[in-house]
Amino acid sequence: MADSDGGGSSFLWFLAGLGVGAVVGVLYAPRSGDEMRDVIRSKAQEGTERARHHARRAREQASDWMDRGRDVINQQKEQFRSAYEAGRQAYNETTVAGTEPAKNL
Repeated sequence: MADSDGGGSSFLWFLAGLGVGAVVGVLYAPRSGDEMRDVIRSKAQEGTERARHHARRAREQASDWMDRGRDVINQQKEQFRSAYEAGRQAYNETTVAGTEPAKNL
């Protein structure tokens, strides 16, 4: 039972190590608090600008895809319209010429 005080001394050693670690950390810190805040602020601004750039590029790309899709749809509509008109004209020519087209039964 002589080791019953061991828990208290372990805690004191832990606090001593914590204090030494804090002192060493402050002595060997690469920058002061103000400098570190400036670096963090600068990096945050760079990240914000990069995100804006990527969002702008994504919007432009989506707009390009929409334009391409619209062009393809317009081409398809024009081809359908031309085919419809050609079929209609052929039908009218055959009925005007006096011959009725054969009906499928």
